[in-house]
Amino acid sequence: MREMVLLFHLPDRAKRRMVEMALLPLKVRLKYVSYEKYNQPLGVLAGNKDLPGVPGVYEGEELPDSFFVFSSLNGSRLDQVLRALRRCGAGPFPYKAVLTPANQLWTASQCFAEIKQEHEKMQEIAKQNAAGAGV
Repeated sequence: MREMVLLFHLPDRAKRRMVEMALLPLKVRLKYVSYEKYNQPLGVLAGNKDLPGVPGVYEGEELPDSFFVFSSLNGSRLDQVLRALRRCGAGPFPYKAVLTPANQLWTASQCFAEIKQEHEKMQEIAKQNAAGAGV
């Protein structure tokens, strides 16, 4: 599979353009995933031909925030992409995941829920550490 960033739910066209411009010099493919395809496994959306697609269209709720899934990026390339996204001024984008064998069968909603839960835990730990540092 080719280096790719799957982008879910970024309705602001100006911000989408900023993301496009940030990734263009890196020659990483950016794929906007339409709401109707949220029921497809992430691996299918990233182009894994060995995984079966799901019939029908997604009819659940829209994701509550923008969500990025990075596919086939090694460590240094991922760092470059993350740095470009931070610098582009369209964010912050707190919900990001790397496509793995463990999550390639998940849907966007399933992966987003997991990432959101992890993000909330990390924020709670940061608050506790900050409170402890003030003692």
